[in-house]
Amino acid sequence: MTKKPHADTRLAKYVERRVLELKHTKSQLQIAGEAGFPNPNMITMIKTGATKLALDRVPSMARALECDSAYLMRLALEQAIGDTAAQAIVEIFGTPVTNNELGWLQAIREASNNTDPRLTSRSQAAIKAIFGR
Repeated sequence: MTKKPHADTRLAKYVERRVLELKHTKSQLQIAGEAGFPNPNMITMIKTGATKLALDRVPSMARALECDSAYLMRLALEQAIGDTAAQAIVEIFGTPVTNNELGWLQAIREASNNTDPRLTSRSQAAIKAIFGR
């Protein structure tokens, strides 16, 4: 059996997991259609690592997978250009903020009355405590 070139990428594993999680609400055929793939086998090829997810397909694929497009783009960049180059892009343009992270930022801004508080060791410990760490 030949090894799929992208089987070990975080994107392939993530797409496989999301397809499984959505199994009770939509089929892989529906996901492919929503993502704009005329061939439903493309989803299988992406989740098994036989092919990469094209960067221009990230927004529609994120909608189809009901996931955050910034997170999926991060994974697609890693897959498309490699970890080192993806890290360089993040270093230059900043880390894409997911919708969930944006919610946290908005809550912090509201709680601090938009005072741009510094991250102290105490506040960092409080955040870690929320996640049981």
